[in-house]
Amino acid sequence: MKPINTIIFDLGGVLIDWNPRYLYRKIFKTEEEIDWFLSTICTGDWNEQQDAGRSFEEATEELLTQFPNYEMPIRAWYGRWQETINGPIPGTVQILRELAASKKYKLYALTNWSAQTFPWALQNFDFLHWFEGIVVSGVEKTRKPFPGFYKILLDRYAIEPAQSIFIDDSQRNVLGAEAVGIQGIHFQSAEQLKKTLKEKEILIMG
Repeated sequence: MKPINTIIFDLGGVLIDWNPRYLYRKIFKTEEEIDWFLSTICTGDWNEQQDAGRSFEEATEELLTQFPNYEMPIRAWYGRWQETINGPIPGTVQILRELAASKKYKLYALTNWSAQTFPWALQNFDFLHWFEGIVVSGVEKTRKPFPGFYKILLDRYAIEPAQSIFIDDSQRNVLGAEAVGIQGIHFQSAEQLKKTLKEKEILIMG
């Protein structure tokens, strides 16, 4: 086997602490109310359509038609979107820093993220500029775990799948990477990621 020379990161849940509950804890009184809202109205499937390129305006109007009594929390999803982000995940950013400093690996990001909000992330997280390239689902109009989305990254940057590792907090997305020949790591914590990278003989200090 050829050695690993490329490491690909997911962003939300791996390097950036994104969770809509951070916002909705300010709107609803109980976790049960939040559970209902996120499983019934602003669902994961609904959000993924924006990740794949649908506009916020169209997505919001769709829900307002179905759930007019929830106008405020529906509009908050995008109107107060920045409140769903709790900053970077320091331990993982440190791992990325060490990988970048080693100059031994090509570093890329592959993210399910709306094209309308990703510019804010680029402005607010300096470490995103450490990557040689970032492929954003909302820009490409497709997303993980569809094979074509991974192949956009592979083809655009001439990446050899067998020499690559992909890190994502979604097992579904890891399996999608493995389906196109990329080794996958299901991210659970910075400590677990560091241990797994060391087991794969990827250079990490400490």
